[in-house]
Amino acid sequence: MGQYLPVICLMILAILFGALSFVASKLLAPRRPSAAKQAPYECGIVPSREPPERFPVSFYIVAMLFIMFDIEIIFIYPYAVSRRELGSFGFWEMIAFSAVFFLAFVYVVARGALDWGPVQKYHRVDSAVSADRTLTSTIRRVGTEGRIDEKAA
Repeated sequence: MGQYLPVICLMILAILFGALSFVASKLLAPRRPSAAKQAPYECGIVPSREPPERFPVSFYIVAMLFIMFDIEIIFIYPYAVSRRELGSFGFWEMIAFSAVFFLAFVYVVARGALDWGPVQKYHRVDSAVSADRTLTSTIRRVGTEGRIDEKAA
């Protein structure tokens, strides 16, 4: 037990230092709150409005994909260094490991992890298009006001 006495003393000193730091901070810190001090810090930009919404779940899925492939690369390095010692067992193990990660990637992409932006709804426009519409009747030429008509000149 005597060999642990320095560790126990150091732990007690660390806890006392932390507790005394919190107490001293509460007692000695100036208390002059203002609206600017209470506002969250936004890298020097004054926040003009509340954040519109939370991050979409697909953001976190892409982040997990990134971590997943980082882990795969980290596990491939030891195989690359000692592939002769591992032999065919190591080769087939890396193939199986990569296949599992590839299947996970295919699953996540199939679930729409990389589809960014608003959801697009496709609908038929056959009924909205009439036969008497032409390019000259439906397209407004921008910037031609006040110019000489090319056909008349």
